[in-house]
Amino acid sequence: MSVSAENITHESVAASHALPEPTPKEAAALAELYRDFGKENLIPLWTEIGDLMPMVPTPKAVPHVWRWDDLYPLAARAGDLVPVGRGGERRAIALANPGLAGTPYATPTLWAAIQYLGGRETAPEHRHSQNAFRFVVEGEGVWTVVNGDPVRMSRGDFLLTPGWNFHGHHNDTDEPMAWIDGLDIPFVHYADAGFFEFGTERVTDEATPDISRSERLWAHPGLRPLSGLQDTVNSPIAAYRWKYTDAALREQLLLEDEGHPATVSQGHAAVRYTNPTTGGDVMPTIRAEFHRLRPGAATETVREVGSSVWQVFEGSGTVVLNGETRNLEKGDLFVVPSWTQWSLQADTQFDLFRFSDAPIFERLNFTRTYTEGRKNA
Repeated sequence: MSVSAENITHESVAASHALPEPTPKEAAALAELYRDFGKENLIPLWTEIGDLMPMVPTPKAVPHVWRWDDLYPLAARAGDLVPVGRGGERRAIALANPGLAGTPYATPTLWAAIQYLGGRETAPEHRHSQNAFRFVVEGEGVWTVVNGDPVRMSRGDFLLTPGWNFHGHHNDTDEPMAWIDGLDIPFVHYADAGFFEFGTERVTDEATPDISRSERLWAHPGLRPLSGLQDTVNSPIAAYRWKYTDAALREQLLLEDEGHPATVSQGHAAVRYTNPTTGGDVMPTIRAEFHRLRPGAATETVREVGSSVWQVFEGSGTVVLNGETRNLEKGDLFVVPSWTQWSLQADTQFDLFRFSDAPIFERLNFTRTYTEGRKNA
């Protein structure tokens, strides 16, 4: 569909096919009909079609940028004042999209938050239906324990906590640490599919290994253990380490320099985190990617069905959201609601982490992308 459809509305089409005004008798009968609809909890489609079936997506969520320099000090203040423990469970501060009427959601399907754990603190174990991950923009010293497997958290690492896995966090240092959490909480909430269960008061294993057991078994490129030949819904890898992500992006750009096809577009390297048992996404409701732009490089201008949240890992640049340019620095987060026009421009080398709800829309066959300057179906 061309974006020109945005210039057409149900109202404009109805106006071009205007019917005669009802007579007083017909108007009275219609009024009585609508009252009777209301008594029976019925609503006619013809009065709602513009909202229920818009010509193109019209999200209530709006594009927005959260500044890391604002978020981190607020999280630190919460660290001084708000304990971690049963009841609240986590010292996590959600990004609330200004268009979603005070709900703690970044988009209608995605939840994002900054989580802060003080020195020597432990967040007790629990589990829930919602799929979750952690991405670390800076810091170290915390281990997340997922189903009894202690997983080191360090800068640039992407760590999984799939749904219904017991998990807790413990800080083995005197210094605080913060990271971002991403979950499918809004989607699970609207689908009435959520369950929650408390676990141990601390964590089931307070060891601090450099490499988790899941990585020792699964994180060997191209090699699959014969003990794990059954496909899994979620990736069995607990942590995707920065050194491998960095190397993959670096080699794409080096191959581009050598004249070989390797990048998404000129100066734009990107990878997707995948489930080694299926080759698909790491979790059934969340897609995760990492993007690197050379200084001066830019992406195409795109609109997509489905929403995403981005965080700047390193460098600086700009994002254009529905024609408005926003400057970005390390740690800043921004949200791209469904069908929002977006593009990126790098000032320095520009590294960005991205997560989205794309797996949901692909399974439902609702995906659609419009790229400016291309012939779009």
